[in-house]
Amino acid sequence: MSNEEQRYKVVMNHEEQYSIWPADRENALGWTDVGVVGTKEECLAYIETVWTDMRPRSLREQMSAE
Repeated sequence: MSNEEQRYKVVMNHEEQYSIWPADRENALGWTDVGVVGTKEECLAYIETVWTDMRPRSLREQMSAE
């Protein structure tokens, strides 16, 4: 399978950080599917639209509590 044909899925960890993972592989420990599957470019474009605050969730929560 060429890189252009490879399908990826968008995954997220408990800190609400995003990544892509080959769609045909089991997720790495601690990462869950967000329901988006496509080409690498499509998955990265999705992440760019939803992941607007790069800080981990725990840091965002800590900063908002101060």
